[in-house]
Amino acid sequence: MRLIPDRGQGDEELHLAGSLLVAHPSLLDSQFKRTVVLLTAHSAVEGSLGVIVNRPLHQTLGQYDPELVGTEFAAVPLYEGGPVGRDQMILVAWKWSSADGTFKLYFGIDEDKARQILQDDPEFELRGFIGHSAWGDGQLEGEIEEDAWLVCPLSPDLELLEGLAIWRAMLAQQGPEMQLLAEEPDDLSMN
Repeated sequence: MRLIPDRGQGDEELHLAGSLLVAHPSLLDSQFKRTVVLLTAHSAVEGSLGVIVNRPLHQTLGQYDPELVGTEFAAVPLYEGGPVGRDQMILVAWKWSSADGTFKLYFGIDEDKARQILQDDPEFELRGFIGHSAWGDGQLEGEIEEDAWLVCPLSPDLELLEGLAIWRAMLAQQGPEMQLLAEEPDDLSMN
């Protein structure tokens, strides 16, 4: 199954789960500046949930939780998932299949489920996210209307690139103007 935003036929509400939210270059909120969020749940009434995929913590699960040292999860990379629930770790498994253009996602899984997924298909990538990103009812829609976020389809860049390179690549796909804005330095006097 291909995860692409369901724009609905005659439906007023956008269904954005399975999309990437790419922070517009003008979004200066330090919690989301230059981020790419994988939106895993979306409802205009109940709110939205996702994780930031381009903020690596340069730490592994084994370093984060000493109980995982020596297990198959010790080397799983950790990312800053967002400003909500920073005392929680969310385990995610995903696989991008370029052959048929699909993206399979398991979100919020436990160690047993992760072990089973990898046993069934070792091509899945595991990542841990500290915290998550969340929006209340209608909040995300308002931010999108204000051009704080660009809504983009999933991309294999999630696996091929790291950090700001993902954000820049996603913006470059939106056209030359966005590409120029993505390359703009923080300090314009350095330009």
